[in-house]
Amino acid sequence: MPDRSQPLAAFQLNVKDKYTIFNSLFAALPFSGVANVGAFLPILLQHCESGYAAGLRPAEILEKFFETHTQSRTTEEMNNHLFKFVQYIERQVVLFDAIEDAAFGKLHHVQGKGSLKALYNEAYFQNKLPALRTALQDFRIRVVLTAHPTQFYPGNVLGILHDLGEALVKNDFSTINSYIQQLGITPFFNKKQPTPLDEANNLMWYLENVLYQSMGNIYNFIADEVLEGDVPAHNPFVELGFWPGGDRDGNPFVTSTITLAVAQSLRSAIMVCYYRDVRKLKRRITFAQVDLVLAQLEKQLYENVFRPTESKPISPTELLDTLDGLIQEITQHHHGLFVDRVKGLRNKVKLFGTWFAALDIRQDSRVHAKALQQINAEQIAQGKVGILPKHYESWSEDEKITHLLTLDKACDTPQSIEAKDAIESLYAMHAIQQTNGEKGCHRYIISNCQSALQVVEVMALFVLAGWPKDKISADILPLFETVQDLDAAAASMAKLYALPAYRQHLQQRQLSQTIMLGFSDGTKDGSYLQANWKIFTAKEKLTQLSRTQGIQVSFFDGRGGPPSRGGGKTHQFYASQGNSIENKDIQLTIQGQTITSNFGNQAMAQYNLEQLLSAGLSSRIFPEKQKPLTAAQSALMAALGQISYETYQNFKADPGFLPYLSTCSPLPYYTKSNIASRPGKRGNGQSLKFEDLRAIPFVGSWSQLKQNVPGFYGLGTALETLVKQGKGEALQALYKDSLFFRTLLENSMMSMLKSFFGLTAHLAHDPEFGGIWQKIENEFVRSRDQVLWLSGQTELMGEDPVSRASILLRDRIVLPLLTIQQTGLEKLRQAQLSEKERTQLEKLVTRSMFGIINAARNSA
Repeated sequence: MPDRSQPLAAFQLNVKDKYTIFNSLFAALPFSGVANVGAFLPILLQHCESGYAAGLRPAEILEKFFETHTQSRTTEEMNNHLFKFVQYIERQVVLFDAIEDAAFGKLHHVQGKGSLKALYNEAYFQNKLPALRTALQDFRIRVVLTAHPTQFYPGNVLGILHDLGEALVKNDFSTINSYIQQLGITPFFNKKQPTPLDEANNLMWYLENVLYQSMGNIYNFIADEVLEGDVPAHNPFVELGFWPGGDRDGNPFVTSTITLAVAQSLRSAIMVCYYRDVRKLKRRITFAQVDLVLAQLEKQLYENVFRPTESKPISPTELLDTLDGLIQEITQHHHGLFVDRVKGLRNKVKLFGTWFAALDIRQDSRVHAKALQQINAEQIAQGKVGILPKHYESWSEDEKITHLLTLDKACDTPQSIEAKDAIESLYAMHAIQQTNGEKGCHRYIISNCQSALQVVEVMALFVLAGWPKDKISADILPLFETVQDLDAAAASMAKLYALPAYRQHLQQRQLSQTIMLGFSDGTKDGSYLQANWKIFTAKEKLTQLSRTQGIQVSFFDGRGGPPSRGGGKTHQFYASQGNSIENKDIQLTIQGQTITSNFGNQAMAQYNLEQLLSAGLSSRIFPEKQKPLTAAQSALMAALGQISYETYQNFKADPGFLPYLSTCSPLPYYTKSNIASRPGKRGNGQSLKFEDLRAIPFVGSWSQLKQNVPGFYGLGTALETLVKQGKGEALQALYKDSLFFRTLLENSMMSMLKSFFGLTAHLAHDPEFGGIWQKIENEFVRSRDQVLWLSGQTELMGEDPVSRASILLRDRIVLPLLTIQQTGLEKLRQAQLSEKERTQLEKLVTRSMFGIINAARNSA
């Protein structure tokens, strides 16, 4: 077993030293045109570090480097060097990722705190095993993989990253060297924008190669070790959701044809997994008669995989019946030999059925309203009675709801863009339920949801698409995102619950309601602290409301990678939830980079899934550990949130806010990176509006500026203000007592540790942007100092030394890349540029994004 008593020493040995050794192999990478790139890069890094210490601008640092160490004098020669540096650093980041992933088991005690094994042991010694087994009758987690554009590694590079990690675990030097050379000649840039189907197929790699086995292992442990075979029939413990191909919010390239194709790919992928497992079983299950049953099952799966249109679709029930029959036969007549392997496959069928992952449909509420108007207009144009009364738009919300609930007939397929897609997406949902099973596609998410009316509009669309009112076999999920919408969420749901038609729908769904809450847009809209507090209080109010109404509510958290988008130490948030927030399951999105960094291999995936499971279960079986906030502490949190909100709103109101972000950061270049099918902003207008900004490029751009505004802005002012009001001791007590508050501050520390104001210090004296730059730095210093004082630490993330060391080393690797990007952006602000020069600089800025974002792992 590795010695984890000295975590920094383990990191030094297994990551830092190993990186230094294998990084030397990059000297032989096949980069044409520039000799000794690897030899020049350490010199450039030294110039960057000393240059920023001396207060030089990024452009001055590069100029001094070229003048001192190269013969390059023309812009073309220098740009050629810079592009080679970009390529080189991109590959260094892949190497570091692979080394750190390979060392996962040596840096983390995978059977320690937060693991299911540790939870079982704790429950055993505290006589809580009955409580744990009771909780497992219904508790589950649901991780939903999304195609949000935060993954800057193309699919072929992800494959190399995974294989390189496996070779590093084995210390297979020859293979490692080959993979490093492969990296040298593998493109990192997609020449064309990926389609939603491309995105789905890329993510399915994780399903087939990582999660299929990891989730199976978790199910086996719970079933065999914790529940001792007494497994609830309808609880898989871990569920998978899937957004690529179903999430059409702001993505015109997601059509019903794409949705159906992704669902078929998911079904095919799980059949391939079962087929492979059955072939492995055949090598062991060679007993008379039993082998014939297994051979027939192999044939059925083969037909379903390779001849899906000609063969009879196999159902989960058929699979389970066949496997249960095999288990019984082997147990009774063949001494139970290898029966555990058959049980393992049966458990996977219980987990994944014939759908693998449930495909969610998501669309913006404004599109639904527009679709209803379009259907109405088309019917009137055809001489039919419209679905909406003449003065419908002037009616109150209650009047509109009453009318929409009277609709009871299907419409013809409309031809208008929004209406056609809305209706056809519901056709697709019905078709998927017929082929993959109801669990294959049973959730419709309404983003930007602001009222009960917008949920009823979706119910009306279901009816117009031909679904009987009393047989809508789908859950309708409102997604509340902005601070204002979070405040109104309980009132909106109370109105819905009071509607007899909606109550009838919930009866069909076992009186359960899932509500989605958006961290990304909440933070973008209302500040990090306020968004997290508003989501917390919204959950409390929605829990209380639902309990009084006899409805089982579940919360689906739309979390991104960085703390400012709900990421960071996610499991600690769930461990901190007390009885005031419903906790029968944990549902959250896993996006882009976070999929790679948390689920890149089986050990990492199993560890992180167990951390989530353990956090939720622990809060239920050890309620005495959860110290609820007192009324005074809640008031303190509310005050902090409000001051933070006001501070952030004043910052956004600065006339230089959007010009600064769009000019000094790579925000305009997200759409040029070809990392996703979705457009980079909402709307088609040329002018940049704050409401059109998507959260991912918004947060990612601040990250590349190394300022990470969404992760701390307003926090320092809020803390300082309350300290000046004499509430310092109350804040210290809150930090000591509340895991929720501590986790908020710890995650903010991560955002601040990833900041480096020396990169943009030259802007402090800029006539246009100096004021706003100084405003950001002042709030950063204030937030850092207040958080360090409150936590009693002397350095950011001082209590998590391994993560701190990883972040600092990653930032050092990409410092030259950040310097190149900022130089490009500074030159692009100059008016006198030829078209060729502008094109080259834009390409340089865009290409630099890949290594910077990838190095941060959860920056967007």
